[in-house]
Amino acid sequence: MERRGLATATRSAYGRAAREYLLFLEASGITSLEAADGTTVFAYLESLLDRWAASAMWTVVSNFRPLLTHVQRHDLLDALTMARAWRWHQLVPVLADGDEQLVIPACTCGDVPARDAAITMLALVTGLRACDIIALRLMDIDWRSSTLGIVQQKTGNPLTLPLPAAVLSKLADYVLGDRPASDIENVFLRSLAPHLALADHATIYAITRRIFRAAGVTQTKAGTRMLRHHAATKLLRARTPLPTISAILGHSSPDSTNVYLSDDTEQMRACVLPMPARPRP
Repeated sequence: MERRGLATATRSAYGRAAREYLLFLEASGITSLEAADGTTVFAYLESLLDRWAASAMWTVVSNFRPLLTHVQRHDLLDALTMARAWRWHQLVPVLADGDEQLVIPACTCGDVPARDAAITMLALVTGLRACDIIALRLMDIDWRSSTLGIVQQKTGNPLTLPLPAAVLSKLADYVLGDRPASDIENVFLRSLAPHLALADHATIYAITRRIFRAAGVTQTKAGTRMLRHHAATKLLRARTPLPTISAILGHSSPDSTNVYLSDDTEQMRACVLPMPARPRP
């Protein structure tokens, strides 16, 4: 899996699914994978229904399949296909019309902490994941070329993004004026001592939520996932090609970008065929 370049989280998910299936076989009195048949696949998936929602079983199947592929058990793979776990596609949440026009001025007016404003603008404009914002280092910012270069935490792939002037300016305000003196490489630190790097996704969510409230936007769950979707949708509505959006968002596969098509209402309407005229009796 390392040779394939899979992220650590993906490898862990595959390993967890393999261990759970093997433990299930052992609990069922089956001591070798060679002795397993298709019925064990159905029974294993059924045993998970009390812990997994039906809408999430597709994830289980996706993480389980690599084990059966690796051991070349095509009979078990056929059983897994017959289980018919469907992938559920939700409509991607984005900011309501006009909300961005409230958030950006709130970030640039100077009435909110520079750190919180910079984090919110990074998420809103570039679509960076929360884990990448947390891991962002001072050396990752090229101030002269107005770019940001990182290795993504989720995929391990390198990513270079342009930084608009407003985002770069707010980053500079924080680094030069508000950032506590520290030897820690991370750009964003806790505002209260000890001045450590930010802890987790919940910290980023709390920050963006405060900024949205200060901007008067109270009906939106302003996490980085939603802001990432909003950035992608803006690019899509601007007729940016999907491969370009995929590169900007740092997707390991261009197929991951297709989910954002669900929110491009105008382009979806253009794909709808007119109803045929009803023949007269």
